[in-house]
Amino acid sequence: MKLNKILLSFILLCSFSFLQAADIQPLRSPDGKIKVTIRQTDKLYYSVDYNDQNILWYSPLSLTVDNQRLGFRDQVVSQLTRSNSSVIKPYWWFRSEIPDDYNELELVFEGKYSIIFRAYNDGIAYRWKTAFRGNVKVQDEEVEYRFPKNYLLISHQVGDFQTSYEKNYTKAPIQSLKEADFTSIPVIVDEENLKVAVTEADLYDYPGMYLTHFDNASGRPFLTGLFPRYPEKVKKGGHGNFNLRVTRRADYMAQTDGTREFPWRVLIVAPEDKDLAANDIVYRLARKAQFDASWVKPGKVSWEWWNDWNLEGVNFQAGINMDTYKYYIDFAARHHIDYVLMDEGWSDQFDILLPKPGIDVPELVQYGRKRGVKILLWTVWHTIDRQMNEALALFEKWGVAGVKVDFIDRDDQVAVNFYERLAAEAAKHHLLVDYHGCSKPTGLERTYPNVLNFESVRGNEYNKFTSPDTPEHNVDITYIRMLAGPMDYTPGAMRNAAKGQFFTSYSMPMSYGTRCQQLGMYICYFAPLQMLCDAPTEYEKYPDILKFLSEVPVTWDETIPLDGKLGEYVVLARRKGNTWYIGALNNWTERTIRIDLSFISEGQHQAQMFVDGKNADRRGDDYMVISQRVNNSTPLEITLKPGGGTAIRIE
Repeated sequence: MKLNKILLSFILLCSFSFLQAADIQPLRSPDGKIKVTIRQTDKLYYSVDYNDQNILWYSPLSLTVDNQRLGFRDQVVSQLTRSNSSVIKPYWWFRSEIPDDYNELELVFEGKYSIIFRAYNDGIAYRWKTAFRGNVKVQDEEVEYRFPKNYLLISHQVGDFQTSYEKNYTKAPIQSLKEADFTSIPVIVDEENLKVAVTEADLYDYPGMYLTHFDNASGRPFLTGLFPRYPEKVKKGGHGNFNLRVTRRADYMAQTDGTREFPWRVLIVAPEDKDLAANDIVYRLARKAQFDASWVKPGKVSWEWWNDWNLEGVNFQAGINMDTYKYYIDFAARHHIDYVLMDEGWSDQFDILLPKPGIDVPELVQYGRKRGVKILLWTVWHTIDRQMNEALALFEKWGVAGVKVDFIDRDDQVAVNFYERLAAEAAKHHLLVDYHGCSKPTGLERTYPNVLNFESVRGNEYNKFTSPDTPEHNVDITYIRMLAGPMDYTPGAMRNAAKGQFFTSYSMPMSYGTRCQQLGMYICYFAPLQMLCDAPTEYEKYPDILKFLSEVPVTWDETIPLDGKLGEYVVLARRKGNTWYIGALNNWTERTIRIDLSFISEGQHQAQMFVDGKNADRRGDDYMVISQRVNNSTPLEITLKPGGGTAIRIE
């Protein structure tokens, strides 16, 4: 026993000596609060501290390419450092200027590869970079997050690599996550005094990452990366045979160019919950725009599928027909709504060159053009993939503005390549893209600014046919899902249920929570193609709401997170030009929020406030509109009813 202790001490001493011998310099964020320490022993490890608090214990990383494990004992031949302080000016975003300040360390290894670490003030990221000849196969990537304690994990468990990211979030200790019920990303770890989020950025020609917890001998709370293997065989399946279900996978993850940069592994650090609601590190890490996108026009969309083409008081039979589409176009024109989406049903689902009998898309495009309204068309993903060249050329000839592509439900390498290939080809035809039934964004919207939105969320559509989206869920996705990028939740329900009063109706759907929560979503949820999910005749009953929906922007010049707590409530301020908007969403607990207006300019301003009515806890559709003068020295106090919200416009 004594000999074993001596031997163990010797091994630890040798490991420590080698650890010190590597002598890799630490990396700090520009403000000095985040520190990344990198060590090389049997392989590479890194740890992360925030304000001298360890938030990530030494975690291993490696990449296996053509059966060679990168990061294993290869010598570091050089350490390259650089600092960046610049401003990104996006074509569209929730900021017109994005500060891009970071420090970077690149470790160059013998063997033609390197690893790059970046430290921002709000997080860190690393990625592999290779310079191999020809194509290579990636067998594995070792990604591990070793947390110091068994913290609460807020995650989106899927249990299948064929997923559309449309589930509720669960909250449980890290070690309760089972390998069979792994989770998509982003996830949030609730550490002491701060939140830590894990996601990825600049994903291309490579599968998306998931996380699981392996029970290991140490019994520690480790999260480990999982990746879908390359799909070798697929068959049609799922709802309406709209999916291509993978029936056989290869023994490797990706076959790709040997000279490339791999996806960023991102760790976001938020001292306050509210900081998560306006974080855009994923956008900063993405590749720059691939083309001049000055022609891309974000906007609001009148949408017919959610409300089941239900119009009242009209003199024609509502449905998938020319009269109904023209009514939607006329409605959009009257209220300055940019687009009308023709969803499922306008064409044969498996031949988008074949419109439904009686539907004349070119005529509708011309009808809309005369009224300043553009047309978007829905498609099944494997249909447009098969007919891409013909379909996109035809849509451009017709004058269509863009496509909504649905039911991908995968992010293996084949699916990820489809996202980018469609974005690139659509841009050649000046077509916008909205992805539904898709994986989370990773910055593709920066690289291809014609990609305006992604679903990848349990949105309002679920209120049509299953258990409803709860107000707590609607709060959570502001903090978690939106870390990844734009989110097509499709808000705007005008039938609103107080707690305990919800019922499912496919043709007359409602939301769970108050009407003002639905209005608050137009400010809190960032969606450059923002839907009006309910019927025109529903909105026209409420001229004050319709005026607000006509005017509220979809992109912004400035965003300030004001207040909030994950799972409870969120308060965001956004500016467009000289006008400020403030949105808030609440869970089922009534609360009064105090909004500090010090961010607005001096002097008197006119505020229009949509607030929960006095009886909104009993009738979800009860709301009030209050107009009053405000200034930057007097806070606003707003009562949010259970499941409530608010939408405020300040001139």
